[in-house]
Amino acid sequence: MVNFFLNLNYLYQALIAGIFTWFITLLGALLVYFFKDVKNSVLDLMLGLSGGVMISASFFSLLLPALESGKWLFPSLGFLLGGIILFTSDKICNKVLKKEHKNNFLLILSITLHNIPEGMAIGVAFGSLKYGINTSLISAVMLAFGIGIQNFPEGAAISLPLRRSGMNVSKAFFLGQLSGIVEPIFALLGAYLAIKISFILPFILSFAAGAMIYVVVAEIIPESQTGKNKSLVSLFTLFGFTIMMILDVALG
Repeated sequence: MVNFFLNLNYLYQALIAGIFTWFITLLGALLVYFFKDVKNSVLDLMLGLSGGVMISASFFSLLLPALESGKWLFPSLGFLLGGIILFTSDKICNKVLKKEHKNNFLLILSITLHNIPEGMAIGVAFGSLKYGINTSLISAVMLAFGIGIQNFPEGAAISLPLRRSGMNVSKAFFLGQLSGIVEPIFALLGAYLAIKISFILPFILSFAAGAMIYVVVAEIIPESQTGKNKSLVSLFTLFGFTIMMILDVALG
């Protein structure tokens, strides 16, 4: 199975990685069939761990390879633009949220928007392997793994509130997993752009890194710190960063 994946075209590898992260979203949404609620402390630890993995992956797998091109202007612009676009989409969602009462569906929209750059980041990480710009296949795989971990509580964060609001279980599950379906689509797009338009690769690598860092700082870490175990969650964030760093450097 491993050899089969290793021998695949980079586009197919990116697509499979994107499908994996969507599948983890589906598993999170699947909790609605068994529970009406899940302990926040467990979800917080998962978010903390994945936040650390994603920060580390954003630097070692995306931003650092972009800077190794020797040019700093395009990576800097790409990094800032990635964050600014996510910031703008957040502001738009918040304005709509104040005007509308469909809070659950706006939650779905917000998480779906954040999943788009995550899918792009996965695709770019795999596509850049063609030119030897990324560190290694393991770093791209671990990036997808880190994103997958944080998708689990995201799936639950949609389906469980929908169920509590009175929606039937099947519909709540369907809408919960739906937010992750954009990831394989944009993973494929990101890989295609990285492979076919190689001269903008430093820009799109850093763009994906900026978007990822924004998601972690604005959403994942604050959400993970809402419970009582803030110190433990912070340690899990450090563990996640360290695990990704070791795998990237040692196996890269």
